[in-house]
Amino acid sequence: MTEQAHTAHTTRELRRILMPLALAQFICSFAGSNMNVMINDISKDLNTTVKGVQVAITLFLLVMAALMIPGGKLTDLYGRTRLFRLGLVIYAVGAILSAASPGLGVLILGNSILEGVGTALLIPPVYILTTLFFTQTTTRARAFGAISGMGGIGAAAGPLIGGVITTTISWRASFVFQALVIVFIVILSRRIEDPIPADPSRPFDIRGSVLSAVGLVLFVMGIMAIETSGWLALGLMLAGALVLFGFYLSIRSEERHGKEPLLSTAVLKIRTANLGLVTQCAQWLLLLGMSFTVATFLQVVRGYDAIQTGVIFTATTAGLLISSLLQERFARRREQRTVIIAGFIITTVGVAALLVLASGSPSPWALAPGLFVIGLGLGVMLTPSVNIVQSSVGDALQGEMSGLSRCISNLGSSLGTAIAGTILVLDLNRNGYAAAMITLTGIGLIGLGAAWLLPRGMKPKVIDLSDASAPIGAAAADKSTGVAQAPG
Repeated sequence: MTEQAHTAHTTRELRRILMPLALAQFICSFAGSNMNVMINDISKDLNTTVKGVQVAITLFLLVMAALMIPGGKLTDLYGRTRLFRLGLVIYAVGAILSAASPGLGVLILGNSILEGVGTALLIPPVYILTTLFFTQTTTRARAFGAISGMGGIGAAAGPLIGGVITTTISWRASFVFQALVIVFIVILSRRIEDPIPADPSRPFDIRGSVLSAVGLVLFVMGIMAIETSGWLALGLMLAGALVLFGFYLSIRSEERHGKEPLLSTAVLKIRTANLGLVTQCAQWLLLLGMSFTVATFLQVVRGYDAIQTGVIFTATTAGLLISSLLQERFARRREQRTVIIAGFIITTVGVAALLVLASGSPSPWALAPGLFVIGLGLGVMLTPSVNIVQSSVGDALQGEMSGLSRCISNLGSSLGTAIAGTILVLDLNRNGYAAAMITLTGIGLIGLGAAWLLPRGMKPKVIDLSDASAPIGAAAADKSTGVAQAPG
């Protein structure tokens, strides 16, 4: 697609395009956190345990992570808007099935599997379409800001909205709510036309897709198995790491034989992108890990119901909203590396505050200052992390980078629930809560270290596309697109 075709869209048309894309990111992020306040209700209704609900939540996030890269690649074969709408339909079916589930097994099928698959199909097109329609650096940054901001707000507001629905109606109504939002998104998106034709003749790396998915699933399941057996957990994580290494060897072999791999190795060799991906993983790990830990602690240990728990999370939502509104001002005055560093410092302080404040007061509102600070920190850095990663490559690698970026973010979410949740479930009292928060503080420091290593004043980076495929339409890509815009 040429620049003239892109700019033919008016500001009003671009807003109409952005609205369903941002709303889709909102509802998928909402789904990742709203179940946290339903733990007691679901456990009693479906005759399961806190561990059972944790498994359902983690599997949902894990399915998204495992299928996000293949989902991004499928957009080339079948088209971005077609995959977007197909993902919405599968998600809606999963939500309805979850609402009617008679037991944990059906809930896992509907929520963890179908909603996870639907999300993996619809999210990559969100970021690819945004990249294609919003071509100017400033408008693209604003669009990514709106989408990532809605994702953060969805994850932060999930406990509140889910808590209100669960208490006033039932936890099942929360899934009906998701299905209704999906219908609204389908209506809003009906005028979005795919800017690049699909190419069903392009090859699809089945072996790479299987290896990447199996490797991620084994590794995260190993973390969750720590409660059962340390040796089993170690074995699963080691097996996952070996399968992921096999995935890397597979895609490298595909490239050497002149074939198109699931993921170009060129994407894995960009230092700025890799550091940005580490910050994304840490951000979502912190948000979802904190959300699950606090929600479980308040319900299981303190005995609060869904709406009481959800209301407390308004502090995080308020922090996210405030910092998201100030995001553009931060971007104009400070380079993005500085903004991300500041975000991790603020967020880590907030997590540490949750540990100190919870031990000093029986009131759940003692957690509000820490939750508010976490929201401020995350809102500050979500957008620049996405922009740094997506802007580190040209248009020819946008599809693959989008899939990898969403994979890493959702992997962070699943790891957050798996790691913090497993630590908490091992000892469901103040000690388990403290151990989970200490672990999350350590994760925040890792993210801070990655942000600190980001280069200063990032200059345009030339990407060699001589052996890289063009995942968003070979006809649309040109060697000149290998020069990435400086994040801004």
